[in-house]
Amino acid sequence: MLDQIKGLHHVTSMARDARQNNDFFTHKLGLRRVKKTVNFDAPDVYHLYYGDEAGTPGSVMTYFPFPNIGKGRPGVGEVGTTVYSVPEGTLASWEKRFTGEGVTNVAREESFGEKRLAFAGPDGDGFALVEDKADGRAPWVKGGIAADEAIRGFHSVSLRLKDGGATEELLKFMGYEEVDKSGNVRRLAVKNGNGADFVDIETLPTAPFADLGAGSVHHVAFAVENRAKQLEVRKALMDTGYGVTPVIDRDYFWAIYFRTPGGVLFEVATNEPGFDKDEDTAHLGEALKLPTQHQHLRPYLEQHLQKLEG
Repeated sequence: MLDQIKGLHHVTSMARDARQNNDFFTHKLGLRRVKKTVNFDAPDVYHLYYGDEAGTPGSVMTYFPFPNIGKGRPGVGEVGTTVYSVPEGTLASWEKRFTGEGVTNVAREESFGEKRLAFAGPDGDGFALVEDKADGRAPWVKGGIAADEAIRGFHSVSLRLKDGGATEELLKFMGYEEVDKSGNVRRLAVKNGNGADFVDIETLPTAPFADLGAGSVHHVAFAVENRAKQLEVRKALMDTGYGVTPVIDRDYFWAIYFRTPGGVLFEVATNEPGFDKDEDTAHLGEALKLPTQHQHLRPYLEQHLQKLEG
């Protein structure tokens, strides 16, 4: 069993409209846009990152907003719900805020003894807030939401699978252990994590497979401290039979990818070098940052990419 993985690193999803996406996460959720860059493979499409003040691993939601993308179809083989942690006793204020902001599909829930508030993102993305009194992570305090109510970071992701058995075994190999069960959902947790410590596996044997589109999670990334730890994880996964990509430089972290037995795309990303690599922490997410291979496109991109507030 591996011990290098320290919880979630980031979650990356698809969207239709960059301006709407930016408004939702920075205004409605009060997160900080920590990076404004472009898709490595489609540089005419933004890659937007939202998180806490520094973009700490375990807090970062990222998006590819493709203007002409079709809507995703929910199903199995994907991340169904991305869950954020908020302080105890704050769900009523969040519910009131969401009602005033026109957020859709808002509903009170309880799962594994935790109070939750489910809601949808701008493309129907599945989200929830969960009250976690033990979460001591510092929030972003300049997003218009009081520090004693603001989002701390990720709590968990929920995987929807036809058969969760093989993926559960994979997660256990990655250092997770089963800590609870409720109906058709099993909860796994990693010890000594970064706060974003849980993965839920929901088994839905008769559900159709998901179709990727706006509102779909593209992949979920797990955090390791550095490149040396990442290489250890890569070798262990490959020795176990997984087809893992070579290490890819994503400017703000190094990444490896592999497909899980249940169909979900996993990434293992390093905590280094971080989002302050090319701009001061005080000004994260303000300027358009381009990968070296796309710098020559700056005049075109600055003219044609949708203008964002903030």
